Amino acid sequence: MTQRRTLTHSGEPLLPRDADAEALLRAEHADPFAVLGPHADGEGLIVRAFLPGALGVDLLDRHSGLALGHMEQGQVPGLFFCRLERPQPYLLRIRWEEGEQIGEDPYSFGPLLGDVDLYLFAEGNHRELGRCLGAQCMSVEEVEGVRFAVWAPNARRVSVVGPFNGWDGRRHPMRLRHSAGIWEIFIPRLKPGEVYKYELLGPHGILPLKADPVALATEAPPHTGSVVAAPLAHEWQDGPWMRGRAARQTTAAPLAIYELHAGSWRRESSEDGVPPDWRQLTEQLIPYVLEMGFTHVELLPIMEHPFGGSWGYQPLSQFAPSARYGSREDFAAFVDTCHQAGLGVILDWVPAHFPTDAHGLGHFDGTALYEYAHPFEGLHCDWDTLIYNLGRNEVHGFMIASALHWLREFHVDGLRVDAVASMLYRDYSRNAGEWIPNCLGGRENLEAIAFLRHLNEVVKAEAPGALVIAEESTAWPGVSKPIAEGGLGFDYKWNMGWMHDTLQYMVEDPLHRRYHHDKMTFGLIYAFSEHFILPISHDEVVHGKRSLIDKMPGDRWQKFANLRAYLAFMWSQPGKKLLFMGCEFGQWREWSHDHELDWYLLNYADHQGAQHLVKDLNVLYRQEPALHEQDCVPAGFQWLIGDDRHNSVFSWLRWSAGGQPLLVIANFTPVVRHGYRIGVPVGGNWQEALNSDAECYGGSNVGNAGGVVADQLASHGQPFSLNLKLPPLGVLIMRPA
Repeated sequence: MTQRRTLTHSGEPLLPRDADAEALLRAEHADPFAVLGPHADGEGLIVRAFLPGALGVDLLDRHSGLALGHMEQGQVPGLFFCRLERPQPYLLRIRWEEGEQIGEDPYSFGPLLGDVDLYLFAEGNHRELGRCLGAQCMSVEEVEGVRFAVWAPNARRVSVVGPFNGWDGRRHPMRLRHSAGIWEIFIPRLKPGEVYKYELLGPHGILPLKADPVALATEAPPHTGSVVAAPLAHEWQDGPWMRGRAARQTTAAPLAIYELHAGSWRRESSEDGVPPDWRQLTEQLIPYVLEMGFTHVELLPIMEHPFGGSWGYQPLSQFAPSARYGSREDFAAFVDTCHQAGLGVILDWVPAHFPTDAHGLGHFDGTALYEYAHPFEGLHCDWDTLIYNLGRNEVHGFMIASALHWLREFHVDGLRVDAVASMLYRDYSRNAGEWIPNCLGGRENLEAIAFLRHLNEVVKAEAPGALVIAEESTAWPGVSKPIAEGGLGFDYKWNMGWMHDTLQYMVEDPLHRRYHHDKMTFGLIYAFSEHFILPISHDEVVHGKRSLIDKMPGDRWQKFANLRAYLAFMWSQPGKKLLFMGCEFGQWREWSHDHELDWYLLNYADHQGAQHLVKDLNVLYRQEPALHEQDCVPAGFQWLIGDDRHNSVFSWLRWSAGGQPLLVIANFTPVVRHGYRIGVPVGGNWQEALNSDAECYGGSNVGNAGGVVADQLASHGQPFSLNLKLPPLGVLIMRPA
């Protein structure tokens, strides 16, 4: 391209050099701030603006609005220039075909992010990325607007695009802060609610438009744009909860978690209704969970995710609540209301992998930036997702900041970290020859291990009282041990082994259970090696595994009796509790994220009975210290009968820290056991605190008339004993009067 170069008296060109003009025109200029905006020439200022499609541009005084001059257009279409005699704040009055626009020049503002921000980000220790990168509403030089900042160190050019500039990447190319690889720009007068993406020119060409990795809000799927969000406008009223939270979440406290998928708990209609929003969940879910006696709700991932069928486990926006359910403020209000009602809120959180959608993190700047480059390290074949390269400082820090964002910005009480096993092992679900050993030649993912330990250290320091829970399905040692003792530092670990073993036992015909007796006792061998949560989660009621009640053998009555016995067994075992929605009332269908739960089943007495049992189990669990105080220490559990495989009977004592016992007896056959003697530590009257076969739960009402007086007859190593009638497929929980 040949253009006329007009010079100032000092020889400085009013128009840029040919190469600069060409690069601007092709949207390939790596440093647009070096050309555009105001530049001193010793005699005043040269102002340049690149506004493709503009019909004309004038300069106005920013304070008075008076005209300062008309900008000329050279031979490069859209490249306007003008000279000011002295530096002064100015406005651009731009005439477009569709109308006139007045605003400050984005290229008149200097560098925005401070050196400390850049240093901490590059180091992987910036804890406030949600208030640093992304789209931040702010005032710069008393001008309101939005500062955009995005990490893309290998891009040749990055632009913010959206409806405000016609999605034209030539309009707002950004400044590169070389020390951290962050691109930034301040766009004046932009307001919350604007949709935007980033247009990146990678090393090998233009990339698909990318959503903002640190977006605070997004469009609702199937749309994929990021949305400018104002600072969270919610006045928290949960001070008492936050101050007392740590005591509510210790290992000595009751923890009964109701796990749910926000979009399918309840809908306007049972099939094709609109998913509930946070306001509806606040009005309907919180009273229900309170009535059922749970201490916490746990939400399947609510971070924005493109595919609803992933249930949130393939998120792309690690800082934005899904727009499916309402605004950020609506979610904050939901959490606040939970806290005021005495309910904790746990979020499932996914640092293990992310989806390959073109607008997401994959190959973000044209290189493997967030993910490992080699597919043997960077691709989950099971899920067709990409694996975070947590050995890279910036990615490590990005995920730490995401965790803290939910805990601090939204007062969330805990994070359940998904798929920890896949993070710990480089050969996870890989065949021989399809994985790369670590630097020591082993199979452990040293970078992920360091990340998990750092995560737990940071959370304990910066979100006191919050929980971090591992979904970890292997025998990795010390998942919930302190880091100082060589552990990973989690507060709890899901006991997947207990879940698999006990469910395998329950699906057996009662006639054959005697041959699988150890499935119910094996978990106690390692029950105190970790701080465990006993999970009956969403994973157990999907993909052909059948619903919890439909796993149970026998006719309808036996299925319900088995369900009640299993839940009572679970609630009286050492370990905190987690139950997926619908299991509490015996949902027959497998869970589907597209449909609400089958609430109509509560018109039937047996479903009502199961729900009533869970409610009473939670009441008993919270009221009886023996059922929760010593969940994580051997002193809280004592076998009485663990070897009666012939009768499929189990019995044990639970002990409170103060030495108060509870007796549990489980009969997993449909046969009533008369005159069954069980040893107890104290004499006197022992009352039935709960009988899963009670008539109010839909059972046959076999029991011991509410209580039994202990005989002075030693049995099972105890000085006294009870002569009991054991209900069929039933569990008794008894306490001394």
